[in-house]
Amino acid sequence: MPPPEAVTEPAFTRSFRMTDRLKPDAAAGGGLVIGTDGTARPHYWGHRERLRTRFLEGGHAPMPDYEMLELLLFNAVPKIDVKPLAKRLLATFGDLNGVVAASEHRIRQVEGADRWVYLQLRLVDAFAQRMAQAKVLQREVLSSWQALISYCRTCMAYRETEQFRVLFLDRKNTIIADEALGSGTVGHVPVYPREVAKRALELNASAVILVHNHPSGDPTPSDEDITMTARVAAACEAIDVSVHDHVIIGKDAEASFREQGLL
Repeated sequence: MPPPEAVTEPAFTRSFRMTDRLKPDAAAGGGLVIGTDGTARPHYWGHRERLRTRFLEGGHAPMPDYEMLELLLFNAVPKIDVKPLAKRLLATFGDLNGVVAASEHRIRQVEGADRWVYLQLRLVDAFAQRMAQAKVLQREVLSSWQALISYCRTCMAYRETEQFRVLFLDRKNTIIADEALGSGTVGHVPVYPREVAKRALELNASAVILVHNHPSGDPTPSDEDITMTARVAAACEAIDVSVHDHVIIGKDAEASFREQGLL
């Protein structure tokens, strides 16, 4: 036990502010509903089962984004109404893409969100990436170019920081591996040409496609991007590995160095 004069603090601070969720002016709103038998119940009583039934019977198309997010949050937050949390997340990050791609630090800044909410979002992101990846791995790159771009957008378009990925190809231009070789800040990611070349040798790759994202949303190559690409191309050329393209992923568009004559 601490001495009587010691000033103590809680071992941890809650990541959200507790509110009376049955008050009409609280975040959940709605208050209590009086049933036909005179019993007072929370306004959201039975809401989860109704929402699940609507999804199973009618699919996701007619459901707004916040309801889709509610269905996901049911697995992370027991019993209480999660509609306000779903709407707070969408208001903070703009849309479902932004919510799913957000970092744990930013997610947990939203009232009511904890590590279990973040876990559910990471699971959705992982499933989306694996499903998109299955459409491009072991496929000839030219015949699956749009699927490749869709995969890269799924992985990177809404990231809050830059990431550098390399797609490794064999002699038939089939993608044999996809690896993230660098993560950085909002405006920069460190790239080491020798690491790209070394990994290409380890995989016995004949060519590579470089991919990175611009969190700003604008995929226009910067002078630094152009210089870095030239250095990677030189390192790969020394071991007889071609750089087929460097694609920059933005939120709504992408830029190809090959199409712009930069490679």
